Amino acid sequence: MTVEPFPLIELRGSPEQRGRDYGRQAARRIHRSIEHYTAQLAADGHGVDKVHGWARDFLPRIEAFDPDYIAEMRGIAAGAEVAFEDIVLINARTEVLQLGKRQATAKKDPDGCTGVVVLPEASADGSLIHAQNWDWKSECAETCVVLRIRRDDGPDILTFVEAGGLARAGLNAAGIAITANYLQSDRDYRSLGVPLALIRRKVLEKEFVAQAFQSVYATVKSASNNVIVSQAGGIAINFECAPDETFQVHATNGLIVHANHFISPVALSKLKDAGVATTPDSLYRDMRVRQLLEARKGGLDVQAVKDALFDDYQSPWAVCRPPRLNSAGNLSATVAMLVMQPARGVLEVAPLPALNRHFTRYELFPNAEAKAA
Repeated sequence: MTVEPFPLIELRGSPEQRGRDYGRQAARRIHRSIEHYTAQLAADGHGVDKVHGWARDFLPRIEAFDPDYIAEMRGIAAGAEVAFEDIVLINARTEVLQLGKRQATAKKDPDGCTGVVVLPEASADGSLIHAQNWDWKSECAETCVVLRIRRDDGPDILTFVEAGGLARAGLNAAGIAITANYLQSDRDYRSLGVPLALIRRKVLEKEFVAQAFQSVYATVKSASNNVIVSQAGGIAINFECAPDETFQVHATNGLIVHANHFISPVALSKLKDAGVATTPDSLYRDMRVRQLLEARKGGLDVQAVKDALFDDYQSPWAVCRPPRLNSAGNLSATVAMLVMQPARGVLEVAPLPALNRHFTRYELFPNAEAKAA
């Protein structure tokens, strides 16, 4: 089948100007995203006033983290002609949705993913590959965009994101790339931290990978999350984050593969993984991808990574998930497969890859074959 590719939006200027331009160009998708999440929260018994109140609760944390993000989100709201709180909701949607679930009898609605990094020593041509399957609500195939952000105060950014968000997964002109996977622990939502989407944006603004690592490692979060940060020169670390503590998982045989459960022995000795009950397929998704990649050792290229992420073992509970009802009764799917080559500034994305194997290529450096990072 043919699925519409995600639109590319190029932004430049001040945070507020970027926001206004973004809001205008992505208005239709932003409105659909807001409608989707407000309807979900309403079904759990939460009206607009309550949801906007939760969004405002995050503002002191965001202001202290980076006030430019407030200006950019206000710009997006103005450009799309929506409430500012609705743009905060999109950027804190993981946190707000889970806060809503904690005040309702509804089942949890986990945000899945399978992340991969192939380090240079394991790749066929000596270049780093960073990839991910993003498993979430199938409707989001119609509400995402790719942003190419031209910055005057740091490296340019290419990021795949839900429309209205500041970042999700992506890469920058310094060769830094990031993906993130949902995790759940018994420490979650004891207090509010910086929304996860904004931490990812901060990583992509960094010139040096040490600064990117620090942004993930040291920023207080509301809930657990798994974050993989890489740099084209050959470094990658998987951070399993609890709200108040971060655990490292390093590559084995030149590979990092992570799904939606804690694997660090140190983490598992200190906290309870609360997510496996709702994402039991996570327990084998990472094993399947690693096995498929290790079977092609010495020939690992972009196609090999795509082939592994297309794995349909135990479908629809598979690495590459077709639309199916999840434990909360929502239609869930692998919304997008993302494959990044950070040294080349290339991001390839296939929407709904279990149904569609066509990739669109997005380039940070569209007028150059490659750029040394």
